[in-house]
Amino acid sequence: MTQSVAAASPAAVTRPLALRGTHTDGSPGRGVEVWPPVVLAPMAGVTNAPFRSLCRSFGPGLIYVNEMIMAAALVYGNTRTRSMVTFAPDEQFRSLQLYGSDPRTMESAVDILGRENLVDHIDLNFGCPAAKVTRKGGGAAVPLKKNLLREIVASTVRAASRYGIPVTCKFRMGVTDDLLTYLDTGAICRDEGAVAIALHARTAEQHYAPSARWEAIAALKQHVQGIPVLGNGDIWTASDAVRMVHETGCDGVVIGRGCLGKPWLFRDLIDAFSGRALQPAPLLGDVLDVMLRHAESLMHHHQANGRNDEGKGIREFRKHCGWYLTGYPVGPEVRRRFAEVSTLDEVRQLAATLDRTLRLVDGGERLARGHTNGPIKVMLPHGYLDHLDDLTVPDDALVTTLSGG
Repeated sequence: MTQSVAAASPAAVTRPLALRGTHTDGSPGRGVEVWPPVVLAPMAGVTNAPFRSLCRSFGPGLIYVNEMIMAAALVYGNTRTRSMVTFAPDEQFRSLQLYGSDPRTMESAVDILGRENLVDHIDLNFGCPAAKVTRKGGGAAVPLKKNLLREIVASTVRAASRYGIPVTCKFRMGVTDDLLTYLDTGAICRDEGAVAIALHARTAEQHYAPSARWEAIAALKQHVQGIPVLGNGDIWTASDAVRMVHETGCDGVVIGRGCLGKPWLFRDLIDAFSGRALQPAPLLGDVLDVMLRHAESLMHHHQANGRNDEGKGIREFRKHCGWYLTGYPVGPEVRRRFAEVSTLDEVRQLAATLDRTLRLVDGGERLARGHTNGPIKVMLPHGYLDHLDDLTVPDDALVTTLSGG
């Protein structure tokens, strides 16, 4: 049995999403054109090579962004950060998100990525609300300082243009409702050479609750002309994505928590934007097969990265188990046991005990996954709001150990 998606007409978005870089001399650089205009959002501890490969198996030809890494950590040779700059052999368009608050460090990091031919696309993070990031002036704190933001984007684009790498930017509405910055941020990013911008339609204070405010995406699209504007926030199903485009006029969508435990969402998105009926939600047996593929690939991924820890991949897989099982009536004991697995054999044995014919409960596809908390208190550097026009930046070299990236 299939289900139809209302207004899932290919006319909803009339143009593919094109991300194209330009060399310093003005000649065409690296780039990609994708239909439908769908991007996987970078998510820490999630969007590594195995997860991206899994998503790509359901939705080939889209843009799948690696985890966020810290520019200073890359520049100063943090081995863990360097190991995160990993792509599967079949990834033809290698996307990576970078964050930092020092223009010179950002430029140096991009120079490393370009000189060593490690990426084909760089996304800049100006929206991370994590305290360890914002209290150092990074992530969602950066757009408060317009001059600093401008210099970061300009420096990054300048370095990227030496290698023809396109640069995009992702940000939130602002820090709080009293400190909204997204309209100016979008214009600055466009003016300094970004080829696309994406808005998570919440403030940093909101974190992940309550609902995303899609009207801000519409306002950004109206305010910033001449550049693709992508929308992000509360896309749990393919119909949500189509509706976001219709309601806001945005040029594409960025998928975050909605694909956790649902990598087949990208297949649904291709079908919905192409005007085709969607496939029904998978039976539990099909979900378990995907889980086993994911667990095995995570285990091999960490072995290949030289960490000599066969259990690392399975321990990382535990959090995915709860997401995959969301909406399936397997009971709390099964969920607990999956959350404690330590070997691939345990995953296989536990999967073999379940009824493969179980169906997703009504509305299960819309159950929230990942972070759901908010609001939060946004941590900023001492005195940060007193000097918003200056270009003072923290010493990023001192905080390279704060993040895995």
